[in-house]
Amino acid sequence: METARFGGTPKGGIRRLTLTAEDRQVRDWFVRTCEGLGCTVTHDSMGNQFARRPGQDDSLPPITIGSHLDTQPTGGKYDGILGVLGGLAVLRALHRSGYVTRHPIELINWTNEEGSRFTPPMMCSGVFAGVFTEQEVLDKRDRAGKRFGDELEAIGYRGSEPCGQHPVTAYFELHIEQGPILEAEEKTIGIVTGVQGARWYEATVTGKDAHAGSTPMPMRHDALLAAARMIEAVSEVALSHAPTAVGTVGLIENRPNSNNVVPGEVFFTIDMRDPDDAVVRKMEEQLYSQLPEIAQRSGVTLDIVRIWDAPAVHFNPACIDMVQAAAAESGYSARRIVSGPGHDAAYMARIAPTAMIFVPCADGLSHNEAESITEPDATAGADVLLRAVLRADAAFNSK
Repeated sequence: METARFGGTPKGGIRRLTLTAEDRQVRDWFVRTCEGLGCTVTHDSMGNQFARRPGQDDSLPPITIGSHLDTQPTGGKYDGILGVLGGLAVLRALHRSGYVTRHPIELINWTNEEGSRFTPPMMCSGVFAGVFTEQEVLDKRDRAGKRFGDELEAIGYRGSEPCGQHPVTAYFELHIEQGPILEAEEKTIGIVTGVQGARWYEATVTGKDAHAGSTPMPMRHDALLAAARMIEAVSEVALSHAPTAVGTVGLIENRPNSNNVVPGEVFFTIDMRDPDDAVVRKMEEQLYSQLPEIAQRSGVTLDIVRIWDAPAVHFNPACIDMVQAAAAESGYSARRIVSGPGHDAAYMARIAPTAMIFVPCADGLSHNEAESITEPDATAGADVLLRAVLRADAAFNSK
């Protein structure tokens, strides 16, 4: 509730887009709060924040926990935020008890996980893991033309440590499920085994602007009508691979967007996902076959570009077992589950042993201002996170 003040909306959600004034405010809060627990807080060249609690052997690479504090334009209070604040609860518990782990423990706030202002998502954990170069991310621009690197400098969070030159022993991430399975099965903890594959695309449909009153229907080159048919095709492609595949058009821009002008250009995005990479590839083949056919029939042209490819991820078996043992130790009902959405953990899994913990969210709703969880579930998630971290601290011989 405290962090929801930064970018809070009248409907009870949050609009805290990355590298905005609201993002700076919550980052400043993060620094003050973690330093109040005796942590040292730093940030790297991509603005990723690291709150470090020393260990018995401070030369060991840290056990890391984290998520993100940026939100969707109409985001809720818990997506990503729970993972950071759950990690903060772990640091607070260690601080109050006086318990000192072997490894240092670090809490991370990743920059631009959502990808709603600058695409693609998980951009700066991607740089950390070597998926993207630092320069290509710095040069990304939002829909208003503002450059990522300039906006990062403007909020004062571009650090000197090159992103990725930060050692890690293991990584754990707590998150709301963002789906209905745990709630429907009355499970408290989701033991996340991996993340499904995803591909994102940007499509531009070009027709011809024309007067709506004087242009006969058969002579029109209506970009919006063609785009509507393409959007329906996206849904049909996903449905053809039911029940696991999903397809979404979540952003659309119509130009010139005037009452009495036949639309001449439409820009929209496509998000395709499935746990099986072969299915994602098949859906892409169908898109590349069907959408140009629609364009040709509609008398318009189509330019479609894949902008993000995230193969399916399988988390570390030992870390998964640590989460399962932690849930069992506390007596929480649990089940293994694959994540539909992407997370920073998907990139961290490329460079360090990684696992995730899910807790239920009401009606499976996320990316929505009405996003909601219960306090007992939040507590359970943080409890399992703490116990998994302690197991990792004991198990990993980082030297």
